[in-house]
Amino acid sequence: MKKKGQGVEYDSVADQYFSERGLRRYAGVWSLWALGVGAVISGDFFGWNFGLRAGGFGGLFLATVIITLMYAGLCFSIAEMAAALPHTGGAYSFARSAMGPWGAYITGLAENMEYILTPAVIVVGIGGYLGAIFGTPASVEPLWWLAAYAMFVGLNVAGVEITFRFTVLITALALGVLVVFWVSAIPHFDMSWALDIEPAQGRTQWLPNGPGGILSALPFAIWFFLAIEQLPLAAEEAHAPARDLPRGLLYGLLTLVIAAFLTLFLNAGIAPGSKALGSSAEPLFEGFKTTFGAGIGAKLLALVAVTGLVASFHSIIFAYGRQIFSLSRAGYFPRWLSRTHRRRQTPHIALFVGAALGYAVAFGIHSLGQDHPVGAVLLNMAVFGAVIAYALQMLSYILLRVRLPDIERPYRSPLGVPGAVLALLIAVVTLVTLFVTDPVYRQVVIGAAVWYGLGLIWFAVYARRKLVLAPEESFALSAHEPQDGA
Repeated sequence: MKKKGQGVEYDSVADQYFSERGLRRYAGVWSLWALGVGAVISGDFFGWNFGLRAGGFGGLFLATVIITLMYAGLCFSIAEMAAALPHTGGAYSFARSAMGPWGAYITGLAENMEYILTPAVIVVGIGGYLGAIFGTPASVEPLWWLAAYAMFVGLNVAGVEITFRFTVLITALALGVLVVFWVSAIPHFDMSWALDIEPAQGRTQWLPNGPGGILSALPFAIWFFLAIEQLPLAAEEAHAPARDLPRGLLYGLLTLVIAAFLTLFLNAGIAPGSKALGSSAEPLFEGFKTTFGAGIGAKLLALVAVTGLVASFHSIIFAYGRQIFSLSRAGYFPRWLSRTHRRRQTPHIALFVGAALGYAVAFGIHSLGQDHPVGAVLLNMAVFGAVIAYALQMLSYILLRVRLPDIERPYRSPLGVPGAVLALLIAVVTLVTLFVTDPVYRQVVIGAAVWYGLGLIWFAVYARRKLVLAPEESFALSAHEPQDGA
């Protein structure tokens, strides 16, 4: 028997449907903090540095300030929504309650692109570091990627307990590596290294590409924070989500703000400087060679530095697994993707499929042999999905404040609607810059937009008639019943 409404149709499913899609509660506040910080920490090891090439040190610094403001508004708003709507769907479930099933899908699809492509960016960074340490040629890097995917998808399938325990351990190690680097870099710091990019005619060393360089650097500044917003995806695996999700999210944001500015200044402000780092696949390794010399000691530290990339890779694999699980459990994606492992209760099918898609995109771009680093190209594609999801989540927040003012909110954002509006505006500006800056990046972002468009067609033609009343769907329908009957 089907239930219809809001342009979609719901299928009735047997009780066994949800028993085959169960998750296990385990996480507390520090596990959630580690999941959030761990998902992002690779941004201090790789990716941010391409912003030096785009905007110079001054451009990237100002872009990072702007993006920090965006994430403050975003994270406070998400903390409020996560406490009020503690479902695994995260961004999709917020949008479902605020904007209906179409809003849910366009938000969830954008976030899905972000979480599929982000680990692909990170695994390219892992390959770059390992290749530099062991002296392997660039042609071998796809094998490093394949090995990393196999290892960490397997770890995520093994169970939520081992996933979170490893997340806490690897995040602590990654932060420890950064602290060692920051302390060792201080005696070598010289601002002239940060400002060593030759300015274009009529420009300054602070902004070698002019004010436009600030806009060009925005996607790379996002890499200092991208994926902290994944924490609500762990809602159904947290012991006390309404209490612990806001704490984990906001403690994580504070940690990342401190790390971002220390890394930006201390990595760019020592040899080999901003010009060299702007196209490096292993910027922290370059810094370690300055602070400890180019011998075996620096290589060992760089090998340890891979922990930062591993922390994010592992954590975002967790995120895309839960995100695909949630959307497929509700019927937006093919339902078979949401089956969980009979004994371990992890979304093993979603984890494998997400890995296959991410690897395929990375390998495809690698095979094209572009002049631009593969990681930078993938990063822009991931940011395309992220900023769309951010803008839609902030719109969801504003609409939830207006349309559902009386739902229980265990946590309320101190920035309120103005903070959400600011984050929304910055996200939209960043989205526009992806299409008006570097022509190579513009081409791949257009490719990502085509991917997004095909996903929307899937929903319009097929999936909207095959939805299931998953927990977030049921909540959204019941929450709006009084208004519908008024």
